[in-house]
Amino acid sequence: MGTLLLSYLLLLLSAASFLTAEAGSVGVNYGRVANNLPTATKVVELLKSQGITQVKLYDADATVLKALAGTGIHAVVTLPNEQLAAASSRLSFAISWIQHNVAAFHPSTTIRAIAVGNEVFVDPRNLTAYLIPAMRNLHSALVRLRLDTDIKLSSPIALTALQSSYPSSAGSFRPDLADSVIRPMLDLLRQTNSSLMVNAYPFFAYEANSDVISLDYALFRPNPGVVDAGNGLKYLSLLDAQIDAVYAAMSQLKYDDVPIVISETGWPSKGDPKETGASAANAAAYNGNLVRRVLTGNAGTPRRPKADIDVYLFALFNENQKPGPTSERNYGLFYPNEEKVYEIDLSLNKGGVRWNEDRGKGSGGNDGSGSPEGKAGEKWCVSNAAVGRERLQAALDYACGEGGADCRGIQPGATCYDPNTVEAHSTFAFNSYYQKNGRVAESCDFAGAAYVVSQQPSKFSSKFFFFSSFFLKIERLGLICPL
Repeated sequence: MGTLLLSYLLLLLSAASFLTAEAGSVGVNYGRVANNLPTATKVVELLKSQGITQVKLYDADATVLKALAGTGIHAVVTLPNEQLAAASSRLSFAISWIQHNVAAFHPSTTIRAIAVGNEVFVDPRNLTAYLIPAMRNLHSALVRLRLDTDIKLSSPIALTALQSSYPSSAGSFRPDLADSVIRPMLDLLRQTNSSLMVNAYPFFAYEANSDVISLDYALFRPNPGVVDAGNGLKYLSLLDAQIDAVYAAMSQLKYDDVPIVISETGWPSKGDPKETGASAANAAAYNGNLVRRVLTGNAGTPRRPKADIDVYLFALFNENQKPGPTSERNYGLFYPNEEKVYEIDLSLNKGGVRWNEDRGKGSGGNDGSGSPEGKAGEKWCVSNAAVGRERLQAALDYACGEGGADCRGIQPGATCYDPNTVEAHSTFAFNSYYQKNGRVAESCDFAGAAYVVSQQPSKFSSKFFFFSSFFLKIERLGLICPL
């Protein structure tokens, strides 16, 4: 099987030149609003054990930065909002801050960037006027200390900075921010070859509009998609639509060349009864599918399909002292005892990103699905429409050819020929290949064109699934092709 997979990957790479682009990276936000977290040394060992090579901090804690020294893990440090006023008014403060919080550790600890504040426009202390002067002073300090080549800076914005976000093509920044803050920020980012940091949470949009937003659309699962009436682009995920709204807003200001980093995104594993969609299963689906997309080079959006976006998941741990609803304390990938809240892999493994949805260690909250899960242990391999028709077709050709999948059911006139779409046919072929090869994780990857699910097939828009083992007798095979 390993030889077949290698042959397929070589075939796919030669057939589609756009696969040669480097994939983005996946990091985590390491928040510490808790009183029960492991020591920094243990946290660094956890990061290493999970293959996590990017971490974002909400400060520049010396203990954490020392623990990261020599590990090769890249860090983003943050100048907290409460220090913006000082950094904006005094270059000497900015230089001192860089000396004590950056230069003192870099390059033994690889500091990749500085986040200047966090969601400053949302802060009730009205700190917006300090942001641009602080960014300029900190950049001047980096230049003076000859660190500006290695270390970039940005400032994470929330989607509330947008005046309009739907449809995505109508994305625009708020009038009170566009010219006074956003334009000079983007200008600085362009001059310094830096990226705009964006905090984007599809969960919030789904929770508030679960009557009109599909859960599958929010979780990167197969779905019919949403067509943007403004430009005709089809969206298969809510996160794509949110990010493209930011791209559209940037385009209005003539900054199409500034890249985006998703500095925060995630999904809570538990929530209050009214927090629709907060569950361990949904969190595993959202984060697992997102990791798969990024690490297999499929993170581009309909507006910028070739963009490889770096993503920082929120968050590393459940943080028990965060205020607000239950969900705020349950975004973590890990409990404070370092056990996983649910099962996903955060790095590329042999055969690709291996991910299975898992009920987690407690599915508290309302998952919003309205449908039962599959029986324990049941798994199916489905196509990932987000990679596009060309890649699906290449993977389908391999599965039905050299891969040896039984594709008789999707031939013209056969039981499962309709619907005659590459998405439906590839799901049939991928699942046949997956069942034939014993449901091992690496047999459902196809360079990101497929992934494993554990929900009952009726929950997905793909029209059929090949349920039974490839080795069962023909009378025991189950082919489901609902109209």
